[in-house]
Amino acid sequence: MTTFADLSSPMALMRLLAVDHPDLPAPHVGVSPHFPHRLTLSVHGDLRGFEAWREALGIDPGEVRHNTQSGGTTVVLTGSTTVADAHVELVGYAPNLALVVEAVA
Repeated sequence: MTTFADLSSPMALMRLLAVDHPDLPAPHVGVSPHFPHRLTLSVHGDLRGFEAWREALGIDPGEVRHNTQSGGTTVVLTGSTTVADAHVELVGYAPNLALVVEAVA
């Protein structure tokens, strides 16, 4: 059984990130007893927020994966790193602007 104390690494990292990066856009934050050493940060609607967090976390841009979902209408960027003994997964979701440009052309 996973205890609340088992989630201390990602929760301590959340506190550290809030102190070190108070001006970054607020992400959706996920901590789960199924993955007790993982912190998931999701940024929705604007990939500039994803990029700000990617930079702050030191995730190499070459390591970011690019996918689409919802029939290609949504761009999904993912990257990960380890910070302060916690695995951080960063995910960004935004409308696929290439489809919008194509639709109006």
